[in-house]
Amino acid sequence: MTDTKRIGIVCPYSWDMPGGVKQHIDDLAQALIAQGHTVSVIAPAGDDAELPAYVTGAGWAVPVPYNGSVARMSFGFISAARVRRWIRDGGFDVLHIHEPLIPSLGVLACWAARGPIVATFHASFTRSRAIAVAEPLLRSALEKLHGRICVSDAARKSLVEQFGGDAVLIPNGVTVARYAGEAGPLDGWGPDGATIGFLGRLDEERKGLPILLEALKRLPGVKLLVAGPGEAKIPKELRDRVTLLGMVSEADKIRVYHSVDVFCAPNTRGESFGIVLAEAMAAGATVLASDIPAFRRVLDEGQAGALFANGDPDSLAREARALLDAPERRVKLASAARVAVRKYDWSTVARDVMRVYETVMAGAGGVEEDAL
Repeated sequence: MTDTKRIGIVCPYSWDMPGGVKQHIDDLAQALIAQGHTVSVIAPAGDDAELPAYVTGAGWAVPVPYNGSVARMSFGFISAARVRRWIRDGGFDVLHIHEPLIPSLGVLACWAARGPIVATFHASFTRSRAIAVAEPLLRSALEKLHGRICVSDAARKSLVEQFGGDAVLIPNGVTVARYAGEAGPLDGWGPDGATIGFLGRLDEERKGLPILLEALKRLPGVKLLVAGPGEAKIPKELRDRVTLLGMVSEADKIRVYHSVDVFCAPNTRGESFGIVLAEAMAAGATVLASDIPAFRRVLDEGQAGALFANGDPDSLAREARALLDAPERRVKLASAARVAVRKYDWSTVARDVMRVYETVMAGAGGVEEDAL
């Protein structure tokens, strides 16, 4: 085992809202703690938020449109002061910033600290006017980095094309044992040959729920179990077949995966990995996903889950019908998924991240508050 280290992790998004980046950070922190390291996370959160012992709140978050989504971030004098105090008091050996290209705590931490700093880039993005305008400020933050990680080829391509340099590719992780346990289905639910599941923000068009609802019109007798925050417009003719659970706990999220015959991820864009796929795969669900590049890679080009043409409800309906009518194929795909997802287990991913930390810490001092 490596020597124990003091690790500071910066989360850009509100801790009380579900999301892939926040989940990634939480799981990484827990995996590093399990390996014996001391970990502190700072994240946007109100003063009255209930936080784990290893999380420090940086103040209220505000909604900001970003990458086709609406994320809750912190950026201002109060947050900057709390980030500086957290760095000053933390005594960290290494600082790990997530998504340093967005206007939130990551940029503030880059400006406030010097020493061994690692950043993880999660999102794939295209050049925009906003990025072009902010580029000088972003570069001033990126110049502080000693190591860069990308969770996918798409994220690395975006980073390199926009800002140059390179990055280590380390995929998102999933705590396989958490999802592969003995969790049963939700009360009143269970695989019955006619149930599809969806999990995601309901009011974000890129998550693809409208496409799934349109496909459901072509699937008479099929039910849809939907979990996630936000509001969705359910067509009148589908209301007796669609159940909206709202935001669910982590335990109930796992039970959702165990409650359906097919788990569908109809996302249309803006995904660089697909943590929801990895979770469903670990839970033993049969996955049906849009054929965007990130999802194709996670599903081994269709060997560990079925794919449909992105944005096409007819294609989605055909593939869903074929899966629901073929229980043997569902079992085969689910078995392949359980094997494929092992390479994303946090026991492996956290060790890879730790190796990056060790590289940037070699011969360097600890993290300090930057006098500038």
